[in-house]
Amino acid sequence: MTYSKFQPVPATASINKWIDTLFNTTLADAMGSDFLISSPSVNIVEHDADYTMHLAAPGLAKADFSINIENDYLVISAKKKTEKEETGAAGKFTRREFNYSSFKRSFQLDDNINREGISATYENGVLNITLPKKEENWKKQTATTIEIK
Repeated sequence: MTYSKFQPVPATASINKWIDTLFNTTLADAMGSDFLISSPSVNIVEHDADYTMHLAAPGLAKADFSINIENDYLVISAKKKTEKEETGAAGKFTRREFNYSSFKRSFQLDDNINREGISATYENGVLNITLPKKEENWKKQTATTIEIK
């Protein structure tokens, strides 16, 4: 029987880089920001006079959004491009990274939506869209008497 000295396999650079990334950056940077905002959550609430949509998209600016009406669909999209550059002490290392993320959501509009009255605001990471109903649709009486025969 021959004896040999055990030499463990050294960790590869990619594993070391992954571990450094995991502990030295945010979750969005480690996984990619596009992973986190690729399909933002939406809540839609119906009121008597309108619908309100709340779309969660933190980290974006108002200028990153685009809202259009295309063939009876409300299309909400956003694009964000981020560039980051770091230089080490005495210029020994340089790192330049960029990230591009985007999303697009579409919602079919009912015939009772007043398309000219749609408005939107963005604050605290939430895009709020108000979709007013046509006035004749929400001012109708809600109670109706049905004759029993």
